Amino acid sequence: MRIGVAGVGRIGAMHAANLAALGRLEGVVLFDPVPGRAEQVAGQFGSGVTHVDDLDGLLSVCDGVLLATPTDTHPAMLRRCLAARVPALCEKPIASDLDEMRALVDEVEASGVEVLVGFQRRFDPAVVELHRRIRGGEVGTVYLVRAIGNDARPPEAGYLPGSGGIFRDLLIHDLDAVPWLVGEPVEEVFASGSVLVDQAFAAADDVDNAVAVLRFAGGAHAMLAGGRHDPLGYDHRIEVLGSKDSLAVGVDPRTPLTSLEPDGPRVAEDAYPGFAERFRRAYLNEMAVFADVVAGRAANPSPARDSLVSLRLAQACEESRRSGAPVRIGVPA
Repeated sequence: MRIGVAGVGRIGAMHAANLAALGRLEGVVLFDPVPGRAEQVAGQFGSGVTHVDDLDGLLSVCDGVLLATPTDTHPAMLRRCLAARVPALCEKPIASDLDEMRALVDEVEASGVEVLVGFQRRFDPAVVELHRRIRGGEVGTVYLVRAIGNDARPPEAGYLPGSGGIFRDLLIHDLDAVPWLVGEPVEEVFASGSVLVDQAFAAADDVDNAVAVLRFAGGAHAMLAGGRHDPLGYDHRIEVLGSKDSLAVGVDPRTPLTSLEPDGPRVAEDAYPGFAERFRRAYLNEMAVFADVVAGRAANPSPARDSLVSLRLAQACEESRRSGAPVRIGVPA
């Protein structure tokens, strides 16, 4: 089996390395629209990683293709994968506009081609185990979910105007993962945000710290918080409190948090510096699962239609932040 990677910037090059590390592929093939980049990245690997000059060449020699190009290229590239009948894993989001995403999801489902969306939380072994325990009834009735996600360092100012804002960019992963974990539709959201880190966020009509409260159909709530600067390191945790158990993921010796209790944990010298390190197991597992889906050995854990939920919630959070009022979520189309 050959897996292709379209777009070998930072995230694409990481995916290529993880695919090569699987040790069970016939080859990994790279393409990038920037001339010479795919050849340069391929040269960092052994003979099992090659490159081609265009997307058609990639689709013609690969059994599955991973799309890690800029967001505005995703719809057209994904449609080319569908036309070629090649399964794809597309980095989130598959489209930046909700109406365009709805149309694209319909096309994906009509094609019968497997398309996975790259929400890496769904591939993180600890989050997958949390999902299994909730679904298996081990947590009982879910009372409350708390999720926190903080960048260690804020992104460059030039990145902000095209980022889509903190809910679409940073908190979108939790807006996908938390409803997936709870297994119920969100009925209402309330969100708020502030600029506390850098006025560059205000200049981009964005905020750098935000909170959101989700109310689910069954009455449970989720509290999400995200920030663009944590001086101790990258931090992402999810806690679930239920009638039978209380569970957490993201709490380990590298969590950038200091307890003031006498016997509590202290921040380690190797606290997570960024998302790639914090979710290394998730990214490795994502590539293994993608290969298994392409081979027909596994079900798709992150189908395209599910990604409509997180984008709709992100839009509602932004609307609530700007209006200062809760936003009701309608029945998804």
